[in-house]
Amino acid sequence: MDLLHRERIAESIKSPETDSLFIDPLLEESQIGSVSLDLRLGYDFLVSILTRKPSIETSTAPNHSHRGIGSYFQETRRELGETFVLYPNQVVLCTTLEYVSLPHNMYADILSRSSYTRLGIPLNTMVQPGFRGCVPLELFNHGNSPVELVIGSRVCQARFFEIDIAVEYSQNNNIRKYFGHVRPTVSSADSDNEMQKLRNISAILD
Repeated sequence: MDLLHRERIAESIKSPETDSLFIDPLLEESQIGSVSLDLRLGYDFLVSILTRKPSIETSTAPNHSHRGIGSYFQETRRELGETFVLYPNQVVLCTTLEYVSLPHNMYADILSRSSYTRLGIPLNTMVQPGFRGCVPLELFNHGNSPVELVIGSRVCQARFFEIDIAVEYSQNNNIRKYFGHVRPTVSSADSDNEMQKLRNISAILD
């Protein structure tokens, strides 16, 4: 496993090979750092809201009606250069401005830039080999004060790692749930295959 440095990141982006690193738009070459690439905050947001329901259900019994996870979030959009306010203890789903395509032998760690970590907004997620789409970001303000985020600002950075073998971006021959999205998407925890298995186990134990 190799961590890509500046030259190898630039070479991979410019490679004519079909299965190579693709970043669009890359507004400035200066986004490529020594061992990382800065990514910008996108336009669309899903903001968590309070409802009358006491909790978000991630598992329900068959034929039991429940409120979909998407109903706990409200859509909003900002334009480039406008601000979005992230309030304390608020979950906000968004994406990067850039569309990213990873080769099947490369994965990426997505981390908040230190300037935003110091404001109480840490990010730490992994993007699987073969991913396509705008990188999903889950923002949470751990601080005591609201923070204004500017659309298009460099809020996070990607570190790219090459692995020895190419792997498919799939699970059990099925494309992953968040593949190819260009707008934020709510959790699909309530549709995980394991939920049915757990319900079956619970029925047996009852």
